[in-house]
Amino acid sequence: MKKQKINAIELFGFICKFLLATMLVSLPVVQASDLNAAISSEDKAKFDEILTPISKVYNFIKYAASLVAAIALLFAGISYMFSGDDIKKRETSKHMATYTIIGLAVIWAAPFVVNLLIS
Repeated sequence: MKKQKINAIELFGFICKFLLATMLVSLPVVQASDLNAAISSEDKAKFDEILTPISKVYNFIKYAASLVAAIALLFAGISYMFSGDDIKKRETSKHMATYTIIGLAVIWAAPFVVNLLIS
């Protein structure tokens, strides 16, 4: 059999159709939920019990990613210093540093954005 390449436009169309179908299927459930109901202290305790290990895992991943990012920034800086007159290496180093900083900003800002959206 011949392998067929998946076109990027076809993949994007499939993802859009899948997301639309998922939203349409979940719409009755979302409409049936009462978002203005008061949350009991028992429910808050259960939520906190579930959230504690999740936040520990998130913090571990956040600090591990920060360590990897520091190494990537160090590598990008050294690569930039030793690029000499090679414009391509210099641009690659700049992009690496930029994307590393953007990734760090996303990782560290995520809890603040979630708290902003929840409250």
